[in-house]
Amino acid sequence: MRYASAIGVATAVTSGLTACSGPASSGNGSGSSGGGSDTIEAGLSYPLSTGFDPMITSGATPFAANMHIFEGLVDLDPATLVARPTLATAMPVKVNATTYRATLRKGATFHDGSAVTAEDVVFSFERVLDEKNASLMAQFVPFIDKVTAVDRSTVEFKLKYPFALFPSRISVVRIVPKKTAGADAKAFDSKPVGSGPYRFVSAVREDKIVMEAYDQYNGPHPAKAKKMVWHLISDPSARVSALQSGRVQAIEDVPYIDVKGITGKNKVKSVQSFGLLFLMFNCKDKRFADKRVRQALHYALDTEKIISTALLGNAEAATGYVPATHPDYHKAATVYGHDLAKAKRLLAEAGVGKLSFTLMLTDNGWVRDIAPLIKESWAAAGVDVRLDIQQSAAQYAKIDKGSFEALAAPGDPSVFGNDADLLLRWFYYGFWPEKRYGWAGSAAYKQTRSLLDQAAAEADGTKRKELWGKVTDLVADEAALYPVLHRKLPTAWQDGALTGFKPLPTTGLSFIDVGRA
Repeated sequence: MRYASAIGVATAVTSGLTACSGPASSGNGSGSSGGGSDTIEAGLSYPLSTGFDPMITSGATPFAANMHIFEGLVDLDPATLVARPTLATAMPVKVNATTYRATLRKGATFHDGSAVTAEDVVFSFERVLDEKNASLMAQFVPFIDKVTAVDRSTVEFKLKYPFALFPSRISVVRIVPKKTAGADAKAFDSKPVGSGPYRFVSAVREDKIVMEAYDQYNGPHPAKAKKMVWHLISDPSARVSALQSGRVQAIEDVPYIDVKGITGKNKVKSVQSFGLLFLMFNCKDKRFADKRVRQALHYALDTEKIISTALLGNAEAATGYVPATHPDYHKAATVYGHDLAKAKRLLAEAGVGKLSFTLMLTDNGWVRDIAPLIKESWAAAGVDVRLDIQQSAAQYAKIDKGSFEALAAPGDPSVFGNDADLLLRWFYYGFWPEKRYGWAGSAAYKQTRSLLDQAAAEADGTKRKELWGKVTDLVADEAALYPVLHRKLPTAWQDGALTGFKPLPTTGLSFIDVGRA
């Protein structure tokens, strides 16, 4: 039962954060918001596909809202993804190789007025680590052995093994009040209570989320607006219209075709993200068991044509697992440029005559635009592919039942953290390779796990990066699951209406340290 729960959570995060699906909303953000000159109004792309409990939240929209409602001991700057202390007075202090301590901010309170204590921190980590809770965040902190309250404001962490990225990695765990979250988890999921600069007021699944400034907040990032109304506008045209009419001050996920049309008082910027389109093959299917077949399908793709035609230039072809702008970038030993002759040669070497299969895709607008170009590229290599385009949740439900051949879909675990260890483990360690694309029995998978574990324990940053580079080379060569491109994310906002606003390299919007002009 616990494992079944874990599948559900992983499916939800794939739906929410990699593809942000859920029942499609036709909402146009209409309705009175009660806004004013001290209110930030924004247009978000996706409906509420999950609740708000940060232990299990997987929807893109509630995840973004939680960045304003909750705090971690350490948080990531939403624009730079650099770790910084939030509830803690400073970054955790290293006592020895497997022990860290953190001190809580004096006077910090939850939105119900209760004090934030070390006991709440212990509770927050323990509920994440408790296997029966099937927390999505548990996979990111497997190195934690025990969390104890030294006193009312000091917390000590004992690790199972040295983990050099500990100070920043604990940002994945948001601190919740024990008395509230522990009393009724279901109620807490629908009406969250945190210690962040904004408190939750209300939410309607396909309409809006309302938050208000928490006046007793005494942390480093106080609210600069009295109120926020996030309109959930899944229709791209309606979202652009909401900005152009002045009804909202910012929108995410600007359609690529509309980017050049946003002018005048409105600004638009496309930020390079980790967010990728990946190909995933069922390695248990005899058609894809030979890596040469998987490699051939990558070489056959005319990725530059896909980027220029479907994405209007708003992406970069993958030359490694992370984009070239990432601090841990390593150019893979295998780079899949468009090489039709090589694709055909690899298929012949693998003994493949007429290759035919079904490619599942998610129904995101930009993925739909890419779909016929994938089919066209593969047809040129003599490959017959049938396209199956459905909502993300439906596709992953089939995959988790073992019913799939190949998948093209978006993904972006960088919302949880931006270090290479986290990003690599998401797709190549545990759930995905073992339960989704059938790579677990391979020697390459065992080597990948070993290299990632070595890197996790490595204190020397240069050596750690070298190990991640070896993993990148390995997964690129195997191509069991590997990126085709890394997308740019266009965000638009009213020039002069907001102060301190920055577009993000991840899904969502952030109004931390942002006010109304």
